[in-house]
Amino acid sequence: MIDEFLAHGLSDVEEAVRKAAAVEIMPRFRQLADHEVDQKSGPHDLVTVADRQAEEHLTASLTRLLPGSAVVGEEAVHADPTVYGALRADAPVWIVDPVDGTRQFVNGDPAFCTLVALAHRGEILASWTFAPALEELATAVRGQGAYVNGERIRSGSPEPGADLRVAMAHPLYTSEADKQTLSRLEVPGVAARPCGSAGLEYLKVARGEMDGLAFTWPSAWDHAAGLLLVAEAGGSQSTVAGVPFRVDRDNALPFAVGRDEATAVRIRDLLRGA
Repeated sequence: MIDEFLAHGLSDVEEAVRKAAAVEIMPRFRQLADHEVDQKSGPHDLVTVADRQAEEHLTASLTRLLPGSAVVGEEAVHADPTVYGALRADAPVWIVDPVDGTRQFVNGDPAFCTLVALAHRGEILASWTFAPALEELATAVRGQGAYVNGERIRSGSPEPGADLRVAMAHPLYTSEADKQTLSRLEVPGVAARPCGSAGLEYLKVARGEMDGLAFTWPSAWDHAAGLLLVAEAGGSQSTVAGVPFRVDRDNALPFAVGRDEATAVRIRDLLRGA
């Protein structure tokens, strides 16, 4: 069933992602009223009517495209944390972040995106990263490469001798312990900065515009689409335990992503304090 869908159903997913953005997200961009923005865990953890409506839209359309599939979406998990368990079950799972970069969306910044990935038994099979305000769609299918607006992208390798450009978990969303760990990247040879939308940071690595990433949180909807995109562009990733991050298990954190394997290992080893 999955192979058949991957062979013939991907264009329908792209259409569903574009339609959700066109109907639920873009009409609200720079048009949000105060009552359409709420806080979740705190003042920096925002959710809008666009997040909720887009996730509902995608949940309906994606499960209709692939009968028997489940959806693990950011807002559904916030409402019911047991939904996350679908990642460890046997059914195919859509992993959805309806508006990745909600803070940017609320502030009228176009650097936000919709993230969708299809996974089965922990393996990410296909992904869509759609930045509607930037008019960019990045796609990846396992074993078939990474593309932006239909053109293949490759991550390449950092320029020898140049500082590594690394985006790391934003201090607004990290604990004091995480900040201490991430401070290990503040060394000569590394130019580190806080990350914006995780999905768009992954895209920058896949394109070779950033050299690496360092993340301290495990939420599958932030990482699934980007991890496949980077892998298919030629990049690599590793947790501090020396094994790849997976969406269907508990992971040792933080984890590192790089344009190539050597870069991912270098960032990982710095995070370890090695």
